[in-house]
Amino acid sequence: NVTLFFSLSFIQIFATRENCCILDERFGNFCPTTCGVADFITRYHSDVNRDLQNLELLLGDISNSSGVTDNLIRHIRQVHTSQPAAQSNVIPGYTQKSRQIIDEIVRYENIILGHENTIQQLTDILILNSNKIQLLKQKTAQLEAQCQQPCKDTVQIQELTGRDCQDIANKGARQSGLYFIKPLKAKQQFLVYCEIDNLGNGWTVLQRRLDGSEDFNRNWIQYKEGFGHLSPNDNTEFWLGNEKIHLITTQTTVPYALRIELEDWNNQKSYADYAHFKLGNEADKFRLTYAFFFGGEAGDAFDGFDFGEDPSDKFFTSHNGIQFSTHDNDNDKYEGNCAQQDGSGWWMNKCHAAHLNGKYYQGGVYSEKDAGPNGFDNGIIWVTWHNRWYSMKKTVKATMNINPLCACILCKMSELLNFEHIVYNKTAGS
Repeated sequence: NVTLFFSLSFIQIFATRENCCILDERFGNFCPTTCGVADFITRYHSDVNRDLQNLELLLGDISNSSGVTDNLIRHIRQVHTSQPAAQSNVIPGYTQKSRQIIDEIVRYENIILGHENTIQQLTDILILNSNKIQLLKQKTAQLEAQCQQPCKDTVQIQELTGRDCQDIANKGARQSGLYFIKPLKAKQQFLVYCEIDNLGNGWTVLQRRLDGSEDFNRNWIQYKEGFGHLSPNDNTEFWLGNEKIHLITTQTTVPYALRIELEDWNNQKSYADYAHFKLGNEADKFRLTYAFFFGGEAGDAFDGFDFGEDPSDKFFTSHNGIQFSTHDNDNDKYEGNCAQQDGSGWWMNKCHAAHLNGKYYQGGVYSEKDAGPNGFDNGIIWVTWHNRWYSMKKTVKATMNINPLCACILCKMSELLNFEHIVYNKTAGS
């Protein structure tokens, strides 16, 4: 009966006088769907009432149990994270909490391991730094011990001094090296490299090129003061400085000789000597002058060279009487800037037949393409020995004060050359 009642009640047919023979108000708005059932209920009214009362009590108990269950479910949901819908079995709350505790323990163990690794790394760094500190303390102790002693120059500078290297050689110096000199008009002494040969001649080295380690693309002030480094064994590149060269070569009436030493990439050597060499002061733009080419297998490139491109080649590539030029102080005869296009300072005419401050080319041979966008011959060249597209491996530019006897001979030779020049001009004129 109870089963039948529940199955019929879920159909939810609302009872009216038209669809039910007898309507029992105790059924509320729900009633059986046939009059036969109504007759049955009427016939067994007392039994049905008793059963209904029992059902009401049962439904009340169920309703109370459902409320408690709802409250319990809400409490579980608040306390515990719900499991994914895909799980078919619901894990009890204490099992889930235990699993969470285990996960926390594993996480803390991983954190502890990470901290232990960090501590080990920091310990290693601490040990390394401690060792470095110990080494620094030892080094400090060594330096403090050295500071207790008087300072000494690590570069050996010879004790003799003089007006120039020839003056030093005349005083008895026989060893090439670094010396202090003080020309007569110099305000203070300065360091030079003296090359003293077996004959007792003292050459003051003005310039050296040997490996391309020094950049010769410098401005006017740098060429005036000098740049590069002097070394006791003369194995560094440098330019002594135009002001120093001027002071050396103009301090006495006794003339100076200029020697140009060259070496190519086949290790062949040559030289060129010039007599009565001197450099003017800065007001005259350090003008280069000499009396005549004295000799040397390298030839007289300072006198200019006929490249066969223009009849005036030789005249406009000579260097005697030419002022010094740099990229920021143009004193050449060219409408452009020779020093700027060739990348170095030199006694530029229009432009040159000799250029010892040019760009250093490994191997010697170079081309217009190698010279860059200008395409000019910008190597270390001396065209009377090698052509303009061959750059020297090593060069030395040195000067020497000539002793009185040699000076007298050179003066006589100069007078003789001038006499021959006058005779030739008169003969050619007649």
